Amino acid sequence: MIFSLLDNKGCPLERQRFTWRDMVQKPISKLDDDAYTRINVILLNGLEMEALRFSHSAARMNADPALRATLARVRRVEQHQATTVNWLLGPDHSPLETTIAYEQVAIDVTAGVALREPDEYLAQVYRYGLLEDFDHMYRYSALLDRLEGKDANNILQSYTDILPGRPTIDEHRHPEDDLRAHYDRTKAHPLSKMHALTIMAAEQQTHNYYMNIGPLFADPVARQLYAEIASIEEQHVTQYESIIDPNETWLEKWVLHEANEVYNYFSCAHAETNPRLKALWERFLDYELGHLHVAIEMFQNIERRDAAEILPANLPEPMPIKSQREFVRQVLANEVDLRADGSQFVNRAQEPQRSLDYRAQLNADGSPSQMVAAGYVWRPGTELNRRAA
Repeated sequence: MIFSLLDNKGCPLERQRFTWRDMVQKPISKLDDDAYTRINVILLNGLEMEALRFSHSAARMNADPALRATLARVRRVEQHQATTVNWLLGPDHSPLETTIAYEQVAIDVTAGVALREPDEYLAQVYRYGLLEDFDHMYRYSALLDRLEGKDANNILQSYTDILPGRPTIDEHRHPEDDLRAHYDRTKAHPLSKMHALTIMAAEQQTHNYYMNIGPLFADPVARQLYAEIASIEEQHVTQYESIIDPNETWLEKWVLHEANEVYNYFSCAHAETNPRLKALWERFLDYELGHLHVAIEMFQNIERRDAAEILPANLPEPMPIKSQREFVRQVLANEVDLRADGSQFVNRAQEPQRSLDYRAQLNADGSPSQMVAAGYVWRPGTELNRRAA
């Protein structure tokens, strides 16, 4: 499937308009829509929120009035796109059910990225992170059973296993052991740059979600569990942002952000089974192409560089957004005992003392993730009445 980035200019920015009714559409159904429709919604919302954060940061760090004005114009459309996407999550989802869905995004999208990543070191980074998100989903599934009497598989729809991964209690690391080696912007495959931006955005949105909803729970173990896993999500944001080359200029990063949004809408439209949302993803794909060419124009006018220097002529094949159960099982069997020593991955016996000490201090009063899953083994139908053993 050939899709030209440089030739397809999309919808012009001045024609990208919204009304409130346009933004607040009929939400998806928790049970009737496919789980990967919800994954598309959560993933694309994360990309839109990253676009907003990046644009605000770029405006704060650059004085050029033309650049600041252009960023503001694009950013307003991104705001309305983010609203449209995020408001598709319906009120039939409890915050904890949405949490389960966030972890399914982290597992299956990261696994799909790891499978296609051309740089083996970066692929290892993704495999390392997905085993931690896999364990988070198991802990939250136990909490869903405990608090709401629900089976997490109603959200997962049998696409993703509910099993322990690398134990959350063991994931807490000294900050220096969450920093990874970055790709070289002059040599890295364009797919590597898009993968890094995609997973960073998804993990950052997950971190923000947990920080916002964690305090809303009354159950003390739930509150502690969200605090514990939110800390790991911050570690993940640190990990994934560190693989991005810091030598990219602000404008170079902006062009890459816009190209990555194009890639993600392209991938979600390709995978989407809901016709209404497929049309929405295609509409926003057209909008993002317009944003990309606005960014390219600013990049070429200000830096006097050709966008072909940093962009591929054509988009890569769509990112696989589907069940990765067998791959995750393989990674779990082979790599669950890996630990981090600085930017490198080592056997658990070689983990540095700084992380062991850091972890011991955090868990000195007990581990919420251990408490919530004590005695829990997933079995289907937990939302139904069961006979006592």
